[in-house]
Amino acid sequence: MILLPGLLLAMLLAMLDQLVVGTALPRIVGDLGGATHLSWVVTAYVLASTITTPFYGKLGDMYGRKKLFIFAIAVFLAGSALSGLSQSMAELITFRAIQGIGAGGLVVGAMATLGEIVPPRERGKYMSYFMVVMMTATIGGPLVGGWITTAISWRWIFYINLPLGGAALVYLIAVMKLPARRVEHKIDYLGGILLGVVSTSVILLATWGGTEYQWGSWEIIGLIALAVAGLAWFLMTERRAAEPMLPLHVFRSRNFSVTMVTTTFVGLGLFGAMTFLPFYQQTIQGASPTVSGLLMTPMMVGSMVTSVLAGTLTTKTGKYRIFPIVGGILMAVGMYLLSRIGVGTSRWETAIDYVVLGLGIGFLMQLLSLIAQNSVELKDMGVATSSRMFFQQMGGSLGVAAFGAIFAHKLTSSMSSLAAGGKLPISGTSLDPSQVSNLQGPVKEAVFAGIAQAVHTVFLWAVPFTVLVFVLALFIKEVPLRGRVTPGEQQPAAEAEALIG
Repeated sequence: MILLPGLLLAMLLAMLDQLVVGTALPRIVGDLGGATHLSWVVTAYVLASTITTPFYGKLGDMYGRKKLFIFAIAVFLAGSALSGLSQSMAELITFRAIQGIGAGGLVVGAMATLGEIVPPRERGKYMSYFMVVMMTATIGGPLVGGWITTAISWRWIFYINLPLGGAALVYLIAVMKLPARRVEHKIDYLGGILLGVVSTSVILLATWGGTEYQWGSWEIIGLIALAVAGLAWFLMTERRAAEPMLPLHVFRSRNFSVTMVTTTFVGLGLFGAMTFLPFYQQTIQGASPTVSGLLMTPMMVGSMVTSVLAGTLTTKTGKYRIFPIVGGILMAVGMYLLSRIGVGTSRWETAIDYVVLGLGIGFLMQLLSLIAQNSVELKDMGVATSSRMFFQQMGGSLGVAAFGAIFAHKLTSSMSSLAAGGKLPISGTSLDPSQVSNLQGPVKEAVFAGIAQAVHTVFLWAVPFTVLVFVLALFIKEVPLRGRVTPGEQQPAAEAEALIG
């Protein structure tokens, strides 16, 4: 078991950073201001990692994964240190983007390395290790983030990455010795740049449309034109490139194509809507940052149970199609239940909603990765893994941006109407939970109503997208999982597998 701990440590590093931030966001807003830009603390990170993910996947296929792993961790650690030193919301968003550039290589590197070493039929048990780490981070991340924010400072949720990342860096340098590859490739820089242009245009379109700029403004029309032109140019480039950044031939597989669309909607509905739950918990439900993290535990436990169950049954039976279907149903039901939360919703009621949503997530996340990897040849393993991450992150970016715009619009409208009447001593752009708790009488009730309405609207918009997850899962075919590598791939795979043990 030489290499596996290093892969798990890299996964833990990436997962913790995504999750410790959530419970601290309200305190960050209270310190740095800029509540209307709250979603960009998440969007900047996800967008940067989304753009760089295909590069890490393709370059890993071409040149091997160790150097990219080391580079990704180093950039991630630099971004973490700078984020902790931020003195304004603009600085924090910028440094979170730097973090995202590094994070793009962590999860895809770990998952693609596993995909190279272990055949799909046997991969379920190893994926269960990854899921245990992910669930540990998912449960512990918000708790640790909440405790650090309350006991020390929100800045330390970034500094805590440094010792963990340093350990991962040293370990991987020492033990990651995958079979060497001969470098005879041409990097598709143009394809990667165009993919980044399209991704950025779409995210900005979702963020600014109808809020910063009118839909008919030249800025929005320009972004639409840029996205369409960039996509057309990207498709032409990938057809002609000797080593395309995103080989279009992988989309000839029905399962691969369906999985990519499905994972986009999973990311959009899940990450887009869940970003705003800590704010609801720390204001209306009166939870501290630590308790806010604890309140998410039912969802994480539910997802852990179903992910381990799905992985075990898939390894034993080789059957997997039913799990994304059931997961889609449960996720849609859970999102609908959360769309009903309001000022009077108790913690027990939301806990039940979290469990239902978590059960659905557990049936979806790892199985979508397995289906995508099983749909391509070993030489495209990095592309399959990075594509799955890219589309999930793209969906998450769209969700956070679009739902963030909806949330900010609803919240700002409510706060503006109160401020106009001279009833509100604080502004919607610096709405700190501690300030809200100090409000009294009708003013406090009105602020709670505004927050509840904003969160309710976000989840209501998320429901249709989770229904689409279920519909798309129906189109997945039960393609047999490969039980071993092909003869041409057997020797390097055997050498690599020895590193796992």
